[in-house]
Amino acid sequence: MNKITFTIITILAATGLVLSACASLGNPAGLAGTSWKLVSYGSAGNLTPAAQGVETSLIFGPDGQASGNLGCNGFSGSYEEKGGNIVFGPLASTLMACPEPRMTQEGTAFQVLTGTVNFELAGNTLTIYDASVAIVITLSLIENE
Repeated sequence: MNKITFTIITILAATGLVLSACASLGNPAGLAGTSWKLVSYGSAGNLTPAAQGVETSLIFGPDGQASGNLGCNGFSGSYEEKGGNIVFGPLASTLMACPEPRMTQEGTAFQVLTGTVNFELAGNTLTIYDASVAIVITLSLIENE
């Protein structure tokens, strides 16, 4: 009886480990340690595709620092996931001017990355809404190489 109980407990423990490992594949526990590229931006009902040929990134560091470039200028600042929201601290950025539509794209994205905002994570797509839920940016996960 002891061998059977031990075998059953061992099988259940191993199954739990396998299932928890599978559940975490492709679905990060949070945003920390992930990198994203901008796909679209604008009002919730009328999104504009990100400018073609422009490298963009939004990086959520494991240290609570967000950084990247959303069209023209590099930026960085703090962030925290809290109760299904992201709380952004003040973002510091370079102050270069760039041609349109890059400036509008970046300006809209910076409007979203202010204060406490809502977000949805669905597979490899991250959608972040400004505090009024009127302005949105959608991003795609950048896979580790």
